[in-house]
Amino acid sequence: MSTPIAAAGFLPPAHLPLARLPTPLEPLPRAGAGLGLPLWVKRDDLTGTELTGNKVRKLGFLCAEALERGADTLITCGAVTSNHARATALVAAWLGLRCELLLRGTGQEPPDGNLLLDLLAGASIEYVTPEGWRERDLRMGAMAERLRAQGRRPYVIPEGGSNALGSLGYALAVRELLEQAADLGVEVGTLVHATGSGGTTAGLALGCAAWGRPDIDVVGVAVCDDAATFDRRVAGILDQAVGLWYAGPDLRAACRWRIVDGHQGQGYARTTPAELREQALLARSEGLVLDPVYTGKAWLGLQAEARAGRLRRDAATVFVHTGGLLGLFAFAREVREALRGAGA
Repeated sequence: MSTPIAAAGFLPPAHLPLARLPTPLEPLPRAGAGLGLPLWVKRDDLTGTELTGNKVRKLGFLCAEALERGADTLITCGAVTSNHARATALVAAWLGLRCELLLRGTGQEPPDGNLLLDLLAGASIEYVTPEGWRERDLRMGAMAERLRAQGRRPYVIPEGGSNALGSLGYALAVRELLEQAADLGVEVGTLVHATGSGGTTAGLALGCAAWGRPDIDVVGVAVCDDAATFDRRVAGILDQAVGLWYAGPDLRAACRWRIVDGHQGQGYARTTPAELREQALLARSEGLVLDPVYTGKAWLGLQAEARAGRLRRDAATVFVHTGGLLGLFAFAREVREALRGAGA
């Protein structure tokens, strides 16, 4: 396990080094020129191959606690397309643990994208309707009780790994990013990322405060729900971090973030030809591949914020690429149709 050097008022516990770090910090010169601002990307889509994406940083802390408690099974939830569920299933296999997944939706035949890897990793899957999804925490609690009755030792991970412990992965990511930026001579002014369960936003806000940069504008683009909902979630995660002694109250008071609304489109895990064409433009101009569920919507939010003049132009905007490549394959038909419609 790895124990990080703590900043004042920031006391993260040991964690497992699951992610391939540091992930690159790279310029996006053509996209930036089109938006009129210095633009970079933090490539957290490169935290691994099968463990690609932002969830791996969170799971490093969560799984360390699971092992410390003697767990033999990880339980978590997500959509059928969930990056988090896939990462949890693969981490469980790597650690020699079992995995139980509660997934919103139905099984696909043949399975593809993240669901295919869930099955390949040996996860047991229980599907739930959108109505049943509202009780996901209760359902995971019932799964845990059932396993305890069988003599198993389950550890429940919340949706997206988004609690105070999981968010610490992104507090440490800020230190990594700032060190890279200093080496490259880049002044960071803004961090833009997808917000789907709130943990990444909370971690980035906490990290900016912990490493002395509360002036950085932490911008989360909502991919579901609305800004008010995410503000409550982020605040709750940060308050929990204080209650668990990961952060002091002064550090909590210094945390700043804002949620950008209006780019949810047709809803979570739904996309349109126009959205997919924007992703194709970025892939063709910068070789950067986004996904329709998270990063594609975050990219739309970044563009809108830049064009509205709400992103600093005297310092770099960093797009935190939180992954999603494996989930993209579940949208193969939609991508093909969108590109045909554009004459591509």
